[in-house]
Amino acid sequence: MCVLVVTGTALTGCGEDPDAGTNGVGRLTPEKIQSQTRTAAGSVATVRLSGTVVTSGRTYTLDMRLKEGGGTGSVTSQGTTFHVLRVGDQLYLKAGAAFWTHAKGTSGAAGGDSAAADKLGGKYVKVPQGDPAYKKFSGFTDKSLLLDGLLTLHGTLGKDGHHEQSGVRTIRITGDKGSGGTLDVSLEGKPYPLRLARAGGAGTLRFSDWGKSFTVTRPAKDDTVDYGAQLPAS
Repeated sequence: MCVLVVTGTALTGCGEDPDAGTNGVGRLTPEKIQSQTRTAAGSVATVRLSGTVVTSGRTYTLDMRLKEGGGTGSVTSQGTTFHVLRVGDQLYLKAGAAFWTHAKGTSGAAGGDSAAADKLGGKYVKVPQGDPAYKKFSGFTDKSLLLDGLLTLHGTLGKDGHHEQSGVRTIRITGDKGSGGTLDVSLEGKPYPLRLARAGGAGTLRFSDWGKSFTVTRPAKDDTVDYGAQLPAS
C-alpha cells in the first residue's frame, strides 16, 4: 500500500528519495552533517543572523549582519531597541536617551542622569574595551564567536527528518532528540545552517545571506560621542 509521509513541512511520496537532487548531506550521519555545516559556515565571511537569544534570564531579539572584522544591526531587550556597530576592535552603541537613563547592569547606563543621557541619545557612543558594556555587547557582532557557540547541539546527535526553511529543503539534526537543540541544514548548495532552536528554550535563530557582501564603516565624527576610558557609571 502506498503511504504519504509528512516530515515537518515536507511531503514525501511513495518510493521518492527525499535526498534526490540535493547536496547529499541528508544521507550522512548527524555527526558528519554537523561537521560539514560548521565547515560551510566558516568558509564564507558574512552572514545575517536574526531571532532571539535568552541569556542570564534576559531575552535579546537580534537582527545582525556579521563579517570577519565587524558587524552591524539591532538588538532589542526589555522593550528597548539599540543599534550595535563594530568596526575592527572599536564598538559603538546607538540608542535613545531612555536607554542610557534606564539601562541596568552595565557601566554604560547614565544612571538616571538625564543630562548625560541626552548627550548620548541618538549618537554613536564609543565603548571603551575595558568597559563592561564592551564584553556584553561586542559578542553580538563577532561572527566566529557566535557561530562557534551557537552551532553546537548538546547530547547525543540524531536526525529528525526532512523539512523546509523559507522555501529551502533542509535536513534537521538534533541533540538528545531535541532537548539539546535542533539545527536545520540546507540541502541545496552548500550545507549552511538555516535555523537553530537552542537547547532549553534559549532562543531560536535564523541564518541567511551567507556570503553576501556588505561593509561596516565608522560613523561620522559629528555623530559620535567619546567618553574616554569609561562610560558614565550607573
